[in-house]
Amino acid sequence: MADATPEQAPGIPAKINTDVPQSARIWNYWLGGTDNYEVDRVAGDEYKAVYPPIVDIARSGRYFMARAINFLAKEIGIRQFLDCGTGLPTVDNTHEVAQRAAPEARIVYVDNDPLVLAHARALLTSATPANTTYIDVDLHDPDKIIKQAGRSLDLSKPVAVILIGVMGHVIDADEAQSVIRKLMGPLVSGSYLVLHDSTNADEAFNAAQKSYDDTGAIPFRLRSPEFIAHYFDGLEPVEPGIVPGPRWRPEVEPIDAADLPTLCGVARKP
Repeated sequence: MADATPEQAPGIPAKINTDVPQSARIWNYWLGGTDNYEVDRVAGDEYKAVYPPIVDIARSGRYFMARAINFLAKEIGIRQFLDCGTGLPTVDNTHEVAQRAAPEARIVYVDNDPLVLAHARALLTSATPANTTYIDVDLHDPDKIIKQAGRSLDLSKPVAVILIGVMGHVIDADEAQSVIRKLMGPLVSGSYLVLHDSTNADEAFNAAQKSYDDTGAIPFRLRSPEFIAHYFDGLEPVEPGIVPGPRWRPEVEPIDAADLPTLCGVARKP
């Protein structure tokens, strides 16, 4: 019997391209999910063959996100979260982590991938409908993101913007910095940026990413630690600052994974 694929799930749009790998589906595969196609699994395995730590990077970003949301909800009292570039649902999605700490927390998910949007229907049925919404907007249009998010979030109160492993999809360097400014700019003092991204500090990682880009998939830019640190310009990073993913408030002692070529931080808008 053939394995079931997302293509067989009801309500998924026909415009999904299964001829080339797609990053959200590959990351779902690396995280142990099943919402992916053969083309994604092949690309994921080829990437992993060149750079095995990619699976640790995927998981590190997910673990950091959960720790950051839990910190903001429990210790800071943030009750609004704007998760941009959501990806496919796995375990400990943003609304699950936030609403465990604060059931009244409001979450807006943002993505424009058709498979992600289809699975959002199932995601939202398991959430509190009034407090969890999903908008179909491209990350390249931060003004539209803020406008539509404002229909569900109270922008007169602090919001945490979450960007986990997505900024490399904004290929132009100036635009990438502009996206951050336009997302954070309209938000009130006391809002937070939660960001995790991969760096170009490892040549094997760079080679694996180039091979992936050459498949015709949507490319991803690995950037220098210095460039990623500039995403936090004008903000106040909380301790321990801008650090590799596993070193941000680890729940256990960081081991080898602490040296992964990643950078992340949680920073407050003054």
